[in-house]
Amino acid sequence: MKKRPELPTRLRYLYRIEPGVHLNTVHGIWGGINGQGEIEVNFYTESTKLPEYSEQIVSPDGTLQHEIMPTSDTHYIVRNISNRLLLNAQTAQAFIEWLEERLNELDMEVGSDSNNKVFNPGSDIKQ
Repeated sequence: MKKRPELPTRLRYLYRIEPGVHLNTVHGIWGGINGQGEIEVNFYTESTKLPEYSEQIVSPDGTLQHEIMPTSDTHYIVRNISNRLLLNAQTAQAFIEWLEERLNELDMEVGSDSNNKVFNPGSDIKQ
């Protein structure tokens, strides 16, 4: 009978950050279940739309005066998708557990003083 190879007693994971990876701010999440049964998550940041142009008045003596921007009755918010993820059910569950652990740690660090809480569970981050 063949002897079963011994399993290692420890695994070490090395973390490397690929060139070009950068930290992104997330203001919201948009997504759902795709046709392959995976969870699609799109992280976005929000900002007001920049005007297409602006102009500045130049007085006869050459000094710059106030800036003029086009006006509109419509107010636009730009949602810039910075990252997109596809998660299978197992990875999504692991992410939920990991995130809950981090939220519990954060809650313990901040303490019971509600004025100092960084995370507000009542805030509506999901869309």
